[in-house]
Amino acid sequence: MKVANRREAIYKAVLTGMTDVAALCAHFGMSEATVRRDLRALADERRIVRTYGGAAAPVRMHEPEESLELRRGSFREQKDAIARAAVAHVDDGDTIFLDGGTTTEAMAQFLAGREAVHVITNNLLAVGALAANKVPVTLIGGDVRPSSMSVLGPLAQLALSRVSVDKAFLGADGVVAGRGLCEASAEQAWLKECIIRQSASVYVLVTANKLDRASQQHWTPLERMWTLVTDARREDAALAGFVARPEITIESVG
Repeated sequence: MKVANRREAIYKAVLTGMTDVAALCAHFGMSEATVRRDLRALADERRIVRTYGGAAAPVRMHEPEESLELRRGSFREQKDAIARAAVAHVDDGDTIFLDGGTTTEAMAQFLAGREAVHVITNNLLAVGALAANKVPVTLIGGDVRPSSMSVLGPLAQLALSRVSVDKAFLGADGVVAGRGLCEASAEQAWLKECIIRQSASVYVLVTANKLDRASQQHWTPLERMWTLVTDARREDAALAGFVARPEITIESVG
């Protein structure tokens, strides 16, 4: 592996939470001297911060949230492929939760005619497609967030505490292995945590550009078994940190 490619892979691993020198050596099959040399080089470039026994990712500036119009128009082909793969996990008789977001909106289109599936959702973008196509749907109440067209807040949290679901399908502004999902608001992050507690199985649906992306300041921990459905290929460096985590099952549609 070329030095530049190797250091980029190590950098990605540090961002996902693999910060110990010994863990990096075991993951990449490299000597301690090589790993330490690469960490020093990355620190000199101000891409990471060196710590005793390893490294840490620096805190970065948070990005402005993209507009709903931009999100709905971007990565359409990839989102459709992820949505199709996610729908394949839905069995007749399931009660599922569809999170807010444009990839879960795409899932609603592929659930058309699934009368034996009950969908609970806070996604206003998905309700029309579900209801118009004979899919039983329950919209939880709460405060409407126009920038995502989803329902949040105390009433939504209360509603979720009264139900349980077989499978939850979640979106995110970013996902980092070992850390969780990042979101633009505390209400979004907390609602996802409520959903995770009430779900037998959890699926996270994100396009490859959201892997290792810590673009927002609010976080939902993922401290259980879960499945990542993404268009990133298994060999992509962005997936390295996820592959190393035993609690994560990766489904690549790339």
